[in-house]
Amino acid sequence: MLIGYLGEDVKMHYFDGGNCIGRFQLATNEVYINKTTNEKITTTEWHNLVVRNKAAELCEKYLSKGDKIYVEGRIKSRQWQAEDGSTKFTTEIQVTEFTFLSTKKGNEDNKPIQSPGIVKNTNFDAENNGLPENDLPSQLSN
Repeated sequence: MLIGYLGEDVKMHYFDGGNCIGRFQLATNEVYINKTTNEKITTTEWHNLVVRNKAAELCEKYLSKGDKIYVEGRIKSRQWQAEDGSTKFTTEIQVTEFTFLSTKKGNEDNKPIQSPGIVKNTNFDAENNGLPENDLPSQLSN
């Protein structure tokens, strides 16, 4: 599970048979205080994300660089032979679920994003109902 910001627009790749994948990088930040200097330190980690078929088309349609997204997925490492004969390695997040947290494209139209079954929830308001961004309920009811 990751929450982060798109570092680039979604890049689509289409295959014979109508299938497609979308690829993009997601930046996540960690903020901590250096106990020696009392300095606030922010580090950024980049993740390579892969979405497939209808999910990829939705991401391409609604997401652009800088948008905030929540994703769930599996970590997948793979290797291949480059044209120069060298072996290349990559680690990717194969996205299985996602939620758009902020989208510039969606805000331009002033319309909520409709995509039942794939995007879990896109009805986030700007004020977050007055709650802190990472607020969790203090008590869950059945």
